[in-house]
Amino acid sequence: MPGWAHTGQKSRHTGPTVGVSRLIPSDAPMRKLNASGNTEERWLSSCEPGSPTSRALLDAIIVGGGPAGLSAALVLGRCLRHVLVCDAGHPRNEPARIFNGFLSRDGSTPAEFLQICRDQLRRYETIEFRKVKVVDVERGDCRFTAILETGERVTGRMLLLATGLVDELPRIENFRQFYGSTVHSCPYCDGWECRGQPIAVIGCNQESLDLAIELLLWSKDLVLCTNGPLKVERKAVETFKRLCIRIIDTPIALLEGAGDKLEGIRFTDSSFLPRSAVFFSPGQYQRSPLAEQLGCEFCEENNCIQCGEDTATNVPGLYAAGNASRGVQLVIAAAAEGMQSAFAINNALLEADAERGALKNSPECARPNLNT
Repeated sequence: MPGWAHTGQKSRHTGPTVGVSRLIPSDAPMRKLNASGNTEERWLSSCEPGSPTSRALLDAIIVGGGPAGLSAALVLGRCLRHVLVCDAGHPRNEPARIFNGFLSRDGSTPAEFLQICRDQLRRYETIEFRKVKVVDVERGDCRFTAILETGERVTGRMLLLATGLVDELPRIENFRQFYGSTVHSCPYCDGWECRGQPIAVIGCNQESLDLAIELLLWSKDLVLCTNGPLKVERKAVETFKRLCIRIIDTPIALLEGAGDKLEGIRFTDSSFLPRSAVFFSPGQYQRSPLAEQLGCEFCEENNCIQCGEDTATNVPGLYAAGNASRGVQLVIAAAAEGMQSAFAINNALLEADAERGALKNSPECARPNLNT
């Protein structure tokens, strides 16, 4: 499955976040035309009195409305933090027919899952969701100002980037036709559905060899199609051959099948390999340039945003969660990391508020009465 799921490791670093939002309890989101002429989905008008974005300063701005961003919004909203979630509307797993491995949501479609999440957030007046792109962010003194594609400017004390990644697909004819249905990137998401079937792994690097070995758990009828010369050390090839996995290095002409059901691989020499499924290890890049523009550090090995165990980046006040910042790209892991980010953001806000005395109810509470 192409979304929110793939395996790997990443290092982490440290830093804080920004955000605020409010939802209006209604059966359907309000819609309006934004400056680009596109229909914009939102739960509460930002100019309505009492909405989070009607405030001069939000507690946090969350860029990205996937499982990480929505999970963070839920926790922060329940902490009475005013949060705005901005989502451009193109999740990484958008092509996927279903996703798996999420307890209670196994076999859900990505769209169904996100709709359930958004619906559950509607009852929180502290959370606002807007289907709008953040085109730029300005970093100020203990605050971040997000510039939306509508031209609006929204300011928050913390910023959370949950903007995700984009998979780079092989340049093979008809590849996209089957992607998300019978062409996949993650065996943990789709291996079960392909168990015992004839599978091909497409790729020529070490990650592709590792993926092919991993897939032996689900099927022994496995072929590695390198689409040209292998680009790995000889020792790795020897290990691979000991596992009796066949290697075909003939260039691939196209994938063949009917609808989204793969039937096999056609090579440039006209030979045909019948296969029911293809797996590949995609290259990836950050969906949004905001992290780089704000000065975030990145992990060299996988281009993830480098952050600490609390999801804080090297930029004070800026946090990152989900696929954009981790190697283990699973929906459930992204949701968990969003919650982790919310804890860290709320704690940072608490510390700042306590230091400046903003948590007291009234001036009389500023200092204890030592005469009683």
